[in-house]
Amino acid sequence: MKYLIVVDMQKDFVDGALGTAEAVAILPRVREKIANYRAAGGRILFTRDTHQANYLSTTEGKHLPVEHCIEGTDGWQIYEGLADAEAYIINKPTFGYLNWTEHITGDEELSIELIGLCTDICVVSNALILKALFPDAEILVDSSACAGVTPATHEAALATMRMCQIDVK
Repeated sequence: MKYLIVVDMQKDFVDGALGTAEAVAILPRVREKIANYRAAGGRILFTRDTHQANYLSTTEGKHLPVEHCIEGTDGWQIYEGLADAEAYIINKPTFGYLNWTEHITGDEELSIELIGLCTDICVVSNALILKALFPDAEILVDSSACAGVTPATHEAALATMRMCQIDVK
């Protein structure tokens, strides 16, 4: 089975509270990847960074004191035009999601591709978790459909994933 995981492509990370020019720039490639997976019958899972109103008092909020992806706000939503009405969205309260086995069936043909934001935080966290959960699966990251907090940290995360036997293209 082939899966595409679209990590945190939310308004706040694209052009909202924590948006970057690099995040906006990957939108056409992200749209293309989603369309290709839909056409091929692959399974698409979206993650959605999900925080509550008390975000600034959390450990993450103390390290990154910018309110973002507060559940129910416009910035929390998947960026317009990416998720259709049938989209499968997983709300995750932290960088890496730990319950992938509830959504992904491991088999000998398992292929999981990740795209999205931010390469150096949530993409790398989830790629490493998936590699640990499914060590024999093909785990891929399309770097042209990812953006990091900065270009330098994007490249550092890609290097980390390569070292952990994740295919980066």
